[in-house]
Amino acid sequence: MTARFQASPGRAGKRAADDVAPARAARQQLVLGALGLSVIWCLGLLFLRWRLTGHLRFAFLAWRLFLAAVPLGLALWLSRIRRRSVGSAFLGGWLLFFPNAPYVVTDFIHLSPYGRAPLWFDILLIASFAIVALWLGLASLCLAHEWVEARFSARAGWATVILVCPLAGFGVYLGRFGRWNSWDVIQRPTALLADARAQLTTPSVAAQAGAMTRGFAGLLWVSYCVWRAQGRLGPGGLDSRQSRG
Repeated sequence: MTARFQASPGRAGKRAADDVAPARAARQQLVLGALGLSVIWCLGLLFLRWRLTGHLRFAFLAWRLFLAAVPLGLALWLSRIRRRSVGSAFLGGWLLFFPNAPYVVTDFIHLSPYGRAPLWFDILLIASFAIVALWLGLASLCLAHEWVEARFSARAGWATVILVCPLAGFGVYLGRFGRWNSWDVIQRPTALLADARAQLTTPSVAAQAGAMTRGFAGLLWVSYCVWRAQGRLGPGGLDSRQSRG
């Protein structure tokens, strides 16, 4: 009788997890669908600008948005990996592409009052791409957080988020001012590391590098906290815990 009583919490926990899983999957589909519609909105604005001006000046934003979506694809794949060793290596690959999401915010540098389209339209265009790219990145960060939390611990999950934010901020800086990209980690790792070290140790640029790193780290941290909090408003959100493997 005692043994039966002790086993019941396990069965109850399994039933609770089974009940949450469909709701969690449905919410994931809802979020992914909303992100898909947001991407269509961005591409629609870009197409409209081309139709109005006959110029493809901001066509590069489509490629930027694709790169911002890569971390989400990798994070969705990561969520299916159960082995810690394989998943940890995959998490490193996700981190290489993650800075592409907040990087789009820096494309406001291309704004000009002398463009062929009205300035307000170009502001709307870049803002739309930047916001959607950031949403894609936050969704991927949430999935990465979940995976670390499920496979290791809650503290490890939050430690990962805290570490990723400044690393991504520095990645944005290297991309904008050093003109490096994610592939250079594989193609030119020695040159990339040398430049990163120079950026951090040269007084004339270290202050700017530090300020931009902290600024984007703060943006990511605040945005992620809001994203995470709203995910808890309903049952089965993107932040629902997975069983540890």
